[in-house]
Amino acid sequence: MAMYQKSFETSHEGKVTIVWNQQVRTDKTIPNDKPDITVLHNKNGTCMLIDVSISGDRNVIKKADEKILKSKDLIIEIQRMWNVKGRVIPVILGATGTISKSIRQYLNNTPAKRGIKELQKTALFVIAPILRKVSM
Repeated sequence: MAMYQKSFETSHEGKVTIVWNQQVRTDKTIPNDKPDITVLHNKNGTCMLIDVSISGDRNVIKKADEKILKSKDLIIEIQRMWNVKGRVIPVILGATGTISKSIRQYLNNTPAKRGIKELQKTALFVIAPILRKVSM
């Protein structure tokens, strides 16, 4: 299992560290301690846990709520240990591109400004080979 990390300086936001595929080490044992992407802004003291998922179309809203609840203990520990303000950003797409009404609000809080159509297209490219295998 590889760990990936990227740190960089931005002219107006200071140092930003982006980590993916890595466990967040805390003082307490937390079962869900490995978010998909962790973005730490040192200058403004914020930490975002971004969880990405492609689910069945009927479960998009339910899955977003699950991701938020699942990460609640981790956010509390990160805020306590690192002295930052933390939040969870669930990016959930349905298998055929269905989105929840709140996805725009979540995406506006991320540093990478990606369009919803681009995310839907990516989801379809991921799910298409799976559907081909199942239907044959």
